[in-house]
Amino acid sequence: MNFALYRELLAVRPIRRLLLVGMVARIPHSAAGVLLTLHIVLALGQGYAAAGAAAAVMTIGIAVGAPWRGRRVDTVGLRRALIPSVISETVIWSVVPHVSYEVLLPLVFVGGLLTLPIFSVVRQSLGVLATGEQRRTAFALDAISTELVFMIGPAAGALVATAGFSILGLTIVGIATSVSGLALMWFNPPTRSAEPGLASDAESDVVFDSSQREAAEVAVVAAAPAHLNEAAAEFAPLAAAGERRQERAGLRHKVIHNFAWFTAAVAAVFAVAAGAGMVLSGTDVGIVAALETGGHQAEIGLVFLFWCAASVVGGLIYGAMHRPISPVLLLLGMSALTIPMAFAQDTWTLSLLSLLPGLLCAPVLSAASERVAELVEERRRGEAMGWYGSALTGGVALGAPLAGVFIDGIGPSSGFVAVGVGGVLLCLLGLVLQHQRRRRLAAA
Repeated sequence: MNFALYRELLAVRPIRRLLLVGMVARIPHSAAGVLLTLHIVLALGQGYAAAGAAAAVMTIGIAVGAPWRGRRVDTVGLRRALIPSVISETVIWSVVPHVSYEVLLPLVFVGGLLTLPIFSVVRQSLGVLATGEQRRTAFALDAISTELVFMIGPAAGALVATAGFSILGLTIVGIATSVSGLALMWFNPPTRSAEPGLASDAESDVVFDSSQREAAEVAVVAAAPAHLNEAAAEFAPLAAAGERRQERAGLRHKVIHNFAWFTAAVAAVFAVAAGAGMVLSGTDVGIVAALETGGHQAEIGLVFLFWCAASVVGGLIYGAMHRPISPVLLLLGMSALTIPMAFAQDTWTLSLLSLLPGLLCAPVLSAASERVAELVEERRRGEAMGWYGSALTGGVALGAPLAGVFIDGIGPSSGFVAVGVGGVLLCLLGLVLQHQRRRRLAAA
């Protein structure tokens, strides 16, 4: 291990500034979930089921919007791509606290759809600014900063909401996120190593020759005798049908070309991201349920402190390593180590049992991000990181209700078992598929 990599990395001003802006930008939205839940329950008088539905709607909006937002960064550049988010964040989150529950639902969906794509932008830019071992360290630092954010944001949101200031808190979330977006636009971190250059002389000649040929063809058709034009008119329906077939074939080719980066290896990384989201959100719900059932709600923060602190330590260790570890193996370890949390008897045993899976949390996320950056070329990496974020968000949306079903039916401890076993089975399936693929390649 080489911990000096952190000093070398943070000495690079653009990387240091990007990590700082990314961390600050994530804090408002990390508090938004708790603020929105408590606002619906306390201010609007709805139940936790209604609050959960609103959170799910917002999550769906984020999952749908992330690939599109990433694609916009790839095609029009960072600054132009962030304009809709900067405007919508302030407008929507200033309106949400003042409307009824029925109006709130479509608003939070649109808010999720247009949310500031800070996750994909930071990781896309880190993939450009850092290379080699530095890239692993950079992604580990980003994962660590995310853990620090989730130590600060939810706790701050809960304090503001329980003090009766949920309306003010949600408004501040929107304004602070927009300001973060403006800072990101101001710094304009690179999303590609180099801007695409002008067409070469040979390419220009090809274009010129093509345009000349098209002009010549038009001239020949215009000079054709009248009886040839009449004959051509008889075959116009057949020509139109052929053109429609060509258009359909062209559209199909375009779709295939646009997703050429989506290989089996990339799909495996997305599956790991979804599995990590499922295990983490299920563990989150399990911790809350276990402590609420025992009447220890006030000690929830203590368990989260142990869990997140372990993730920070694990991220620091992984970022200093010389060799990467497969994200599938890291997720397998985290999932398996989540299961023993079901045997906790009190707050302290739950805190201690959360240390082992917590150690692998940041490494899983940083290893998966590093793998996406390696597998996808720069010009499509923003879109790929957007889909990666959607996979992670989809897993989060799946894990909480999965754990909740088992918790309601069996008990709080079953939530840890459900998501842990689910993660283990997903990883084992992935390893089997990888083994079969290697055998086919070796036999070919």
